[in-house]
Amino acid sequence: MKVDRQQLLNDGFIILREVISPQQLKAMRHSYDILVERQGGNEWLDSGAQPRLEANDLIDESTANAVEIWLHENTLGVARELLCAPEPAVTSMWSMCSPLRDHGPANWHRDLHPIDMAPLRVLQDSLLTNGPTYLQWNIPLYDDDVLWVVPGSHRRFNTEEENDCLRENAKQPLPGGMPVQLKAGDGVVYSNYILHWGSNYSRKLRRTLHGGHCIFPYFSDLQFTRFLSTSARQVFEQWEKQSSHKQDATETALRAVLGGDETVYRSALEQLQPGADKNAQLLLTTFLCKAAYAMWIIVHPDAEDVVEEAKQRASGAHAISLNWGPKFADRFSINEVESLWNCFEPFEAKLKAKTPQRVPGFQGGMIPYYFEDLTEPYTVDAFIDTWSP
Repeated sequence: MKVDRQQLLNDGFIILREVISPQQLKAMRHSYDILVERQGGNEWLDSGAQPRLEANDLIDESTANAVEIWLHENTLGVARELLCAPEPAVTSMWSMCSPLRDHGPANWHRDLHPIDMAPLRVLQDSLLTNGPTYLQWNIPLYDDDVLWVVPGSHRRFNTEEENDCLRENAKQPLPGGMPVQLKAGDGVVYSNYILHWGSNYSRKLRRTLHGGHCIFPYFSDLQFTRFLSTSARQVFEQWEKQSSHKQDATETALRAVLGGDETVYRSALEQLQPGADKNAQLLLTTFLCKAAYAMWIIVHPDAEDVVEEAKQRASGAHAISLNWGPKFADRFSINEVESLWNCFEPFEAKLKAKTPQRVPGFQGGMIPYYFEDLTEPYTVDAFIDTWSP
């Protein structure tokens, strides 16, 4: 399936027809009906506004197609054309399901949080000059128009009109917003930076696959792959090797900071994202700063000046921003973590605001971090200069 990467960069999303063919739909619906029952059936469907099940936790040989769809040419093949590196891997493999009671609309939002990612400007600059490192999907098994987007909003900050509307009521249509109208089997692939909206979580039957592809693979457990075809299992095994290489490159980059070795540091950035320009290198460095901070929080779980949301996010993995989780932190001694944070703390200070703030349309609450932009430009060269004695 051919796609236009420039369309993605311009609009922030691409609608694709028959990602799942009409011939495949019946079998896919049957598998997800089985998975919903395994998840808990009606009792589980009554658990919230948008019940989500994770397919790989529930599959067996008879429902392996629920996972293998993410390796298809119409999904993984599309991701290979759109992402900034040729060998992306699947991340989440969810299904968003209809609840048993009407819950109405959610809030408009971008899937972004400066606590463990970066200000929007840093993310956007890298996206627009390098291409995405991560993309999300919605693929409905039944006709679906729940998702709305504001085309092009991934390229810019919120307008004042948008902010006024979001402050007044974040659960209503935004100016310029449009429904993503998908027939059963169609798909939309989109940037997580875009303003988007779950417009109505109603009882109308919904089984919409929701997942992503990323250049930084991460898997906590591959036991589910024993149910897959040999070829699919081999793909996941290759991704696990890629994940190990990316984690090693992350460690190499962090140790290069400790050792003040610019050459090794820049080489490690190239291993993490081949061909990364100055914008992508700044984003990678921001991610490494957040990874160092997460490790410092693990060492100092009772630190009083740490935002609670930062503690929560440090407790798990968020590989799309190079946080490989607490197990990765074991590669470093407590003294090394302390020294590493001393190196990155001046960078983190550039990302922090003097007072707590929040921009409408972002995830999370009031925090002392910049959501949209730094107060002054910063570069990887400037960060490296701080290593000098």
